[in-house]
Amino acid sequence: MTHRPTIALAYDFDGTLSPGSMQEHSFIPEVGQDPATFWAKVNGDAARLGADNILIYMHEMVKAAQREEVRFRREDIERHGQQIGFFDGVSEGWFQRLRDYGAERGVKIEHYIISSGLKEMIEACAIGSEFDAIFASEFKYNADEVPVWAASAVNYTNKTQFLFRINKGALDLSDHAAVNRYVDEDDRPVPFRNMIYIGDGDTDVPCMRTVKEQGGVSIAVHPAGDDALVKKTAALKADARVHFTADADYTDGSALDAYVKAAIDKMAAVEALKALERG
Repeated sequence: MTHRPTIALAYDFDGTLSPGSMQEHSFIPEVGQDPATFWAKVNGDAARLGADNILIYMHEMVKAAQREEVRFRREDIERHGQQIGFFDGVSEGWFQRLRDYGAERGVKIEHYIISSGLKEMIEACAIGSEFDAIFASEFKYNADEVPVWAASAVNYTNKTQFLFRINKGALDLSDHAAVNRYVDEDDRPVPFRNMIYIGDGDTDVPCMRTVKEQGGVSIAVHPAGDDALVKKTAALKADARVHFTADADYTDGSALDAYVKAAIDKMAAVEALKALERG
């Protein structure tokens, strides 16, 4: 069987594949708050306590549900995940279209999530089954499936570890040896030169820079027509954090679609050259 090199697309979730934060689609309205109030409380508590914003937002979800006497078990969190909406094209064939495009060029396309959002919600959403792995924050549950603690919290600085896990094929988070084991870059399942990272803002900068500096491709997206976020992504490009910026339009033929396909073409060509060089 002919070896097919792997190209990995790693995505942030909130603001990248889905407008806003996932909690805003149904959870925050269900507990009777507006997004600005909820996030002001989270950010205020995090600043006052010198705490991690991710841990604080997870705790605030639990507390808000308790205050309003709203049922909040794993199945409820998954239900909220099912209510998440997406940017144009995301749930209309984007992932399979790229897998097919890669196959035509002799490469395997894999899709990954690296997000500070909730893994339970992402897994339950309309595109949850499209990903080879989802790295995101997650609750620990008691016997009644009620969240009692944070099992994992993914923030902007520790996001980069998951790029190295993808790079080395060390997807089991309990295996700490594999991600640190030396492997020559050409022998890794996904060399960084075959990695595309798509994000939307400041919390993605470490991942954007890591991928870009290691030879991969970094892209910043923004909602179409949002002038403030267009300026933010333009600044990321001006500061050499990303290669390309575009509307978060994942439909066939969009600027984002064309650029990602061009990146796949280039990566496939490099792998073909390397195969010839190896003989």
